Order: sequence, then structure tokens, then C-alpha cells
Amino acid sequence: MGAGCFFETMEKISYLGQEIVRWRVGQSTFLASPEKGARLMNWNVELGDGSVRDVVYWPELKSMDDFAKTRGGNPILFPFCGRSFDQGEIYHWRAADGVRRPMPIHGIARQSDFRVTRLDGRGFAAQLVPNAEAKASYPYDYEFEVTYRFEPLALACEFTLRNLGTQPIPWSAGHHFYFTLPWSEGSKREDYLIRLPAGRTIKQDFKTGALLPGPKFQREESLGNVELSDTFHTDLKSNTIVFGEKGRPGDVTVKVGTSPVPAPGTTVVTWTADAQAPFYCVEPWMGPANACEHKTGLHWVPPGQSQNFIVEIRLA
Repeated sequence: MGAGCFFETMEKISYLGQEIVRWRVGQSTFLASPEKGARLMNWNVELGDGSVRDVVYWPELKSMDDFAKTRGGNPILFPFCGRSFDQGEIYHWRAADGVRRPMPIHGIARQSDFRVTRLDGRGFAAQLVPNAEAKASYPYDYEFEVTYRFEPLALACEFTLRNLGTQPIPWSAGHHFYFTLPWSEGSKREDYLIRLPAGRTIKQDFKTGALLPGPKFQREESLGNVELSDTFHTDLKSNTIVFGEKGRPGDVTVKVGTSPVPAPGTTVVTWTADAQAPFYCVEPWMGPANACEHKTGLHWVPPGQSQNFIVEIRLA
């Protein structure tokens, strides 16, 4: 028994010929592949009536071939989120030394191997192992670690970037949580509301990378509003975002950082593939896409120092 007198177990299991890890913490079950992108795959909760609710969505796969690109779980976005551009050309960025380098969409972490540094009954920590492609995109001397901590009705995920070199390191990382939606049988996306305390919304021009003014939303907006998809919500007045089904319990609360008001530039992205997709993404980012070019939400880690970015997800 763990702290708080709830049951917890951790076991390694086989999944499509690979080894993944399953945790049971109270009424929650978490599945993850710490070595493959430090990827949380699924979070589900056993309800009081014995039914199971998927909180973090994971699709049925036939193989692990496209694991990194799977639309599900929580892909880790590092060192930059979304689409990076250099002078209008996508999949590139220009560092402080003036050199143009490649940068895949959402960065290098989700398709990278990680080395497990901690594994216990309440979560894991894993450190990115840069391959040749990662080093070409992000040629710094650093350690990037992802730490998950699981609770009966919550999880926390913390990024730590340590600068082991002699030059400042830029980053603007984030999460891509795929939340199961709708989660009640017979409900529709229009039955769900989101409260996002943003002072400004932004859209990205996918041809040039430029940031453009976004649409205006209500304080409580329906997740059925198609304009929400691919919108960046910034100038956050609070670190707490809540979404859920109108008039019913089970809201999801996303907390970005530990300060009541997040750092300037902090952004939450709302996105879904289409109106029929069985998921809706609410994504806490350190800054809008293409941060390395426009500098909004871009952070620098001085030599010999480290920085953190922490997010908590909780069920009401």
C-alpha cells in the first residue's frame, strides 16, 4: 500500500512484441513506454459502477512501426512545439550561431529513444538519448529528462533541461495530450465545454510560420466549435484550464506550472483531427509554435543550470 492508503502496482507487460509498463494506482491504470519517446500511452479510471472511462486516448494498433506518429497518449514535444520555420521554409530553424538546421514538426523527442533513470510503483523518469538526427537538429551538450508521477485520479509530468555546455540553450517544449472525447455513452462533442483563461488567441500560417490573430471565444466555449481546432491560447490569466460535460461530474483540470499565472508566452493549444475523431487535444506548451523565430515563449538555459516545465492533469 502506498501513501494515502490506496493500492498501487507496477508491472512490465508485452504489447505488440515490445515491453511496456502498466501501473495501477488506486482506481487508475496507466500504460507507458518509457524507452520509446517517454510516451504515456493510456490512462483509464474504474468508476464506482464498475465501468471504465478512458481519460487519455490510445487507439488499437496492429504494429509498433508508426508508434512515434500514433495519434494517442501524450507525445513529448521537445525542444520546440509545432512547426518550425526559418525565413518562411518549414522544418528548419536558425540558432544563435546563424546556422540553419533541420527541425521536424514537434521536435526530436517523440521519435527518440530514452534511458530509464527511475521506475517504481508511482511512475518513471527517462532521459533522452540523442541519435545522429537529433544531434544534427539540436547540437548542444545537455540532458533532457521526462518525469511522470501517477496518483489515483491525477498525473504530473515534469520536463527538466540541464545545460552541460558553455553556451545558452534555447527551448520551448510542450505536451500533446490526446483526451478521450466524448467519454459518456450517447454524448456528443457539443455537450462538452472548455474554460480557457486566455487573453489572446493566435493562429499559425502553415505556409510561412507567421503568427496571426485568432478567433474570439466565450469564457466557456463548446468543444463542438470547429474554430477551436489549431488555435493557440496565450496571455493566460490563470494556470488552470477545465473541460468537461455540461452538468455532469468528471471534469478534466489541466494545471500549467505552479504559479497562479503562468510565465509570459505560455500557450495552450486546442486541436482535433476532425469532427468524428474520438479524441480532443488540450496541449500545454511553453510558447506558440515557431518560438525559435518569433521568440515568444522561447526560454534560454544558461551554462551549468537547468530549467523545468511541469503540468498536472486531474479528474474532478
